[in-house]
Amino acid sequence: MKFCGKCGNLMTPRKNDGKSVWYCNTCELEEKTTKEEIKISQKVMNRDKGIVVVKENKEALPITDKECPQCGNQKSYWWTMQTRSSDEPETRFYKCVKCSYTWREYS
Repeated sequence: MKFCGKCGNLMTPRKNDGKSVWYCNTCELEEKTTKEEIKISQKVMNRDKGIVVVKENKEALPITDKECPQCGNQKSYWWTMQTRSSDEPETRFYKCVKCSYTWREYS
């Protein structure tokens, strides 16, 4: 992969009059390249496009002592997210460790 020296966008490999060149789709700049650079770039761009299958449903979130309103369990995962305008506080989300019920609290 290569970045354009003129506009800074990503350049892609392509053929022009039978020669390999780097081409910028934004400013249409072309630069010379070698076949080895093209091979490496194409290998990186076409890397493993398979689907990752997760067999276990494990949360990667912190746990807190928050009672679930659904089942009464005392442990819940938590995270925050900006759901309103930037001058408002974040919204806190909780997900029960036991029953997976999800709820939110506004500050």
